[in-house]
Amino acid sequence: MRFITRVAINAFALWVVTLLPMLKVSIVAFAPAETLQLVLTLLAVGAVFAVVNTVIGTVIKIVAFPIYLLTLGLVSFLVNGLLLWITAWITTPWGWGLRVEHFWWGVVAAVVISLINFVMGIILRPQLKKR
Repeated sequence: MRFITRVAINAFALWVVTLLPMLKVSIVAFAPAETLQLVLTLLAVGAVFAVVNTVIGTVIKIVAFPIYLLTLGLVSFLVNGLLLWITAWITTPWGWGLRVEHFWWGVVAAVVISLINFVMGIILRPQLKKR
């Protein structure tokens, strides 16, 4: 259930990022390219992004831990941009998916996605019961 929620939040965040034309990040929908196909494409890209973030992101964060300490965590912006760029690279060969015009626009888009994920995580986090 947590993975499905994460995919839905990622899809929403990706949709918001594609609405900002200055970021030059876009989604190419499945064949007929209507609303349903756009939503399904956003969910598919959100799932790919969640898997990339979980698998590759975890490995990068473990390996680059000393760099995180030296930069006080600022390298995380570059890592998140790299993960978004990898997601675009994975979905490109199929003719649908995420398109990022430039790596640095991907870094800015990843920051926006991280902020949206943070806010949605606070809203959707289950409340702890007080005993």
